[in-house]
Amino acid sequence: MSTTDPQWVHPRGTLSRDGWESVVDETLPGWEHTGLRIGVLGGGGRLTLGETGVERLVVPLAGSFTVVHTEEGRTSETALDGRASVFDGPTDVLYLSAAATAEITGAGRVAVASSRTEAIHPTRRIAAADTPVELRGAGASSRQVHNFGTPQALEAERLIVCEVITPAGNWSSYPPHKHDEHVPGHETRLEEIYYFESAPERGTVPRPAADAFGTFATSSSPAGEIEVDARVRTGDVVLVPYGYHGPAAAAPGYDLYYLNVMAGPDPDRAWLIADDPAHAWVREQWQEQDVDPRLPYTDEGAR
Repeated sequence: MSTTDPQWVHPRGTLSRDGWESVVDETLPGWEHTGLRIGVLGGGGRLTLGETGVERLVVPLAGSFTVVHTEEGRTSETALDGRASVFDGPTDVLYLSAAATAEITGAGRVAVASSRTEAIHPTRRIAAADTPVELRGAGASSRQVHNFGTPQALEAERLIVCEVITPAGNWSSYPPHKHDEHVPGHETRLEEIYYFESAPERGTVPRPAADAFGTFATSSSPAGEIEVDARVRTGDVVLVPYGYHGPAAAAPGYDLYYLNVMAGPDPDRAWLIADDPAHAWVREQWQEQDVDPRLPYTDEGAR
């Protein structure tokens, strides 16, 4: 049976607070380790990040932004050259130390991923050109991953962040997998936030973006009971506290994007997963298939 459990599935705007379109933090029942804020700016407005003890990653979704950040009495300004949309290649991002406060100005949509920590790692801008771009999977499971906030690309304490572009008709977060048990060397415990956007397939006749959608599923594991089978659109947020999650499927005719934010209680900052044993065999097929020729998506093919 399908469900859109309000504890885990949050349509656009239902988490609005303090001038942000969406806010995910520890005030939500059952949530502890990860945070996300989605903001919309224009007309001289600003968004404030006034709390310390939180490491953050500022990710332009559409548009460009300036971040004025203060740390230990020193104030600096960082410009983030953005992009027209999340389907137009990587963007500059900014990691903010847990000792920093900040104000964001600019025009467009911006995401701020976060996790609480007292550990201090240096504030750092990662340019779009320096973002590791991975083409993962093959055939109808082909997707594009921007790994700007993964352990291999970014020094941080707990936060793991990446974004995934799935071309129309393809599946990602597949095979279904979990990361809800501490098995050293094999699996880590990580809460996960999915923030979605969807748009008519690149290169097609323009159509109303509001109609674009994908689907997302989560199912139970030994760590807990959960059952989600949701239609997702731009601005929607789905929380994964535990369980096998995936696929995230892009409906035919509509490209699908999601931003992943992960953190957890384990001592190692690592993304180690266990596939659903019923579907793990799917990975073997990728060896005989090519990556979808529509990938990679860059700003050269902008809508």
